[in-house]
Amino acid sequence: MRTIVRDVMTAQVTAVGAGTPFKDVADVLVTNGISAVPVLDEDDRVIGVVSEGDLMRKEEFREQYCGESYHPPLRARLRRRVTGQGEEGGKKSGGHTAADLMTSPAVTVPATASTVRAARIMDENGVKRLVVTDAEGRLEGIVSRRDLLRMYLRDDDEIRRRVVDGIQPRSRWDYRSGIMVEVHDGIVTLSGHLDRRSEAAAAVHAAERTDGVVGLREALDGKQDDVLGLPLPWDRP
Repeated sequence: MRTIVRDVMTAQVTAVGAGTPFKDVADVLVTNGISAVPVLDEDDRVIGVVSEGDLMRKEEFREQYCGESYHPPLRARLRRRVTGQGEEGGKKSGGHTAADLMTSPAVTVPATASTVRAARIMDENGVKRLVVTDAEGRLEGIVSRRDLLRMYLRDDDEIRRRVVDGIQPRSRWDYRSGIMVEVHDGIVTLSGHLDRRSEAAAAVHAAERTDGVVGLREALDGKQDDVLGLPLPWDRP
């Protein structure tokens, strides 16, 4: 059973308009205890995200704008030189509105995407949160790394139920007569004897894909080799 983004996202999200002043954006972040906020256009479509890091550009570049003897750390200067972010940082440090400060386009995900897909998008883009949008690009919520981790907090009984529900409908066998499902600390153990190796492989595959499963142990036997010599999950190196 796959969990989708809508199941774990935060639906009540604070957002700002493109013309929101710098100080008001900072106040929204501090007052709500959040580290970033979506920026919306006049049609309520997401056009970017302003984070604490974007606002801190003023501090990092205050020598240029305020005449103070301040230099960003060497590591930060080297990173910007290598990635070519120095010019962008300078522009943001002089920004006065959310549109000036935001990172655009926002990294988004649909509410119907799986949590696995959301995690991959986060990893690919190096972000800690994703803006959830509908087909028109309008804001539906925010999903964070912490939200994705919550599925691993399910108790063992809940995980077992999800594993059983996930493998039973798609199989040609009755799990009660051929397989046992046990869960301890999120680790699923499948054991038993089945008529076909393909059925054992299907059970393992379904359990592996169940959200909340930390690990999988198997002790399944298939009497008839009907997978044409293809390796089963537990045969792979």
